[in-house]
Amino acid sequence: MATGDNELSPRRIRPIGEVLAARPTIEGAGVHLRRAFGGAEVPRLDPFLLLDDFRSENPAEYIAGFPWHPHRGIETVTYMVDGRVEHEDSLGNKGIIGRGDVQWMTSGSGIIHQEMPKVDARKMGGFQLWVNLPKASKMTDPRYQEVKSGGIPEVEPVRGVRMRVVAGEVHGVRGPVRDIGVDPQYLDVRVEPQTELVHRVTPGHTTFAYVLDGRASFDEEASDVIDDGHLVIFQDGEALRVRTRDGPARFLLVSGKPLHEPIAWWGPIVMNTRKEIEQAVEEFQSGTFIKGASAT
Repeated sequence: MATGDNELSPRRIRPIGEVLAARPTIEGAGVHLRRAFGGAEVPRLDPFLLLDDFRSENPAEYIAGFPWHPHRGIETVTYMVDGRVEHEDSLGNKGIIGRGDVQWMTSGSGIIHQEMPKVDARKMGGFQLWVNLPKASKMTDPRYQEVKSGGIPEVEPVRGVRMRVVAGEVHGVRGPVRDIGVDPQYLDVRVEPQTELVHRVTPGHTTFAYVLDGRASFDEEASDVIDDGHLVIFQDGEALRVRTRDGPARFLLVSGKPLHEPIAWWGPIVMNTRKEIEQAVEEFQSGTFIKGASAT
C-alpha cells in the first residue's frame, strides 16, 4: 500500500461534508449530460458555480452541441477525455480541443461563442467547470489558456498514484494554466487498487472530488466507499485522504479560494448585483455586449 504525507494527524485530514449524486439534465441544443453541481449548491462551493459531465457513447445525446451563447463574469474550464469539440467565438478565435486537452476561458466583460462536437468522434467525453470571477475582474478583457494534452505534466506523488496537473502545483510541478484569481488546483487523479494517498490542500480553500471511474474512500476511517458519478465536498483542513480497495479509481480533484462576494446569476452570465445582470441582458439584446479584445 503506497501512502503520502501520513505524518499528518487525523484532526488535520479534511472530513467529508457532503456527497452528491450527479443528476441527468439537458443543456445547449439538446445535449444529455450529468450535472455534478449547479446553482442549488452555490454558495457552499464558492468560487465554483457548476460542474457538468458530458460523457456519452451515443451521438444523439451530444451531437447538437452548444450553439452560440454569451458568457460574462465567469471562467469556463473544458477538460476533454474523449472525442473532439470545435469552438468559435465572436472575436474571431477558433480551434479544436481533443482527448486530454484543456481550455480555460476567462469570459470577463463578455464573449459569445459556440462549442460543437465533431461528427467523426466515436464517443464524446469531458467536463465543464464554471469558476466565478472576483468582482474586480468581472469586466476584464476575455482571454483563453488552451493547452494540448502533451503540455499537461503528470506526476507520481507516491507509488500507485498518477496526477495530471492542469492548474496548481504538486511536488514542485506546476500546471500550465496560471494567473487565475482564485488560485485553483485542478488535478486528474488515477489511483491503483489497494493504494492510499494523503494529499495536501490549502486550508480555507473550497475542495471537492468528482469520481469519474471506479470507487474509493475519502474519509479518515475509510468507512464509506464513493462510486463513480458522485461529488465529494470536503470540510476544511490541511489534507485529504483517499483509499482504494480491490479496484482502481479516477477522479477530478479541484480546490480554490472562495470569494465571499454576492452572486447574481442569469444563465451563463454571473455578476454581483441584479442591476449588473439587467445591464448585461440589455447589452446582449442591443448588440453592445462585446467590450474588449481577446488575448490568446
